[in-house]
Amino acid sequence: MVKKILPLAIAAFTLSVVIPAIAADHEPTPRIIVSGEGEASAEPDMAMVSLTVLREAATAREALNANTKAMADVLKAMKTAGVTDRDLQTSGFSIQPKYIYADPNKGEDFAPKITGYSVINTLGVRIRDLSKVGEILDQAVTLGVNQGGDVQFVKDNSSAVLVEARKKAVEDAVSKAKTITSTAGVSIGRILEMSEQSSQPGPIPMMRAEMDMSKSAGDAVPIATGENSYRVTVNVTFEIKQ
Repeated sequence: MVKKILPLAIAAFTLSVVIPAIAADHEPTPRIIVSGEGEASAEPDMAMVSLTVLREAATAREALNANTKAMADVLKAMKTAGVTDRDLQTSGFSIQPKYIYADPNKGEDFAPKITGYSVINTLGVRIRDLSKVGEILDQAVTLGVNQGGDVQFVKDNSSAVLVEARKKAVEDAVSKAKTITSTAGVSIGRILEMSEQSSQPGPIPMMRAEMDMSKSAGDAVPIATGENSYRVTVNVTFEIKQ
């Protein structure tokens, strides 16, 4: 049986490419970019305090037991002073060995040796009654706190004061833009773009030092709360009308 060979059919395809007409270039919109700054101040209504208990002993267990007892006394005192559970938070805990190293200058040659252990427990406290800050710090030291004491005065809700700072920043930007454009014989048009950067008060270090627990309790620690400044910067791009 002879097989019939069919001719190979070749299909031809036509690729059609449409190149759109390039739009004519438009001149960029004349514009001016200015920065405005606004600042508003407010009295703080809350203090954030960091209290640390450090205990050292020959063994980790002894150091931990001593630290646990001291911190338990501190927590009890905080609650007695009116600090609620939601305003108490452990912010750090560590157990570290203490080493002694060989001194080549003394002819010593031995591997590092553990001579004891230290346990550190740090408690973050939010104090909403500012009149009690000095009393609480003083009592904390009496009960065993021997490190920390960093204090940061803050505004619990800073929304209103930030709104005031933003308004001042925008007003400052508009004023600057009007001054510049009017001097150049033009005027500002619509706003093309805006952006903002804000900054809030940072911590105020007050007692960042190791505390001497050998001293008896005296007068409450003097505290000055002052005011916090909130700053806002806005960058505004205006269209220029010629």
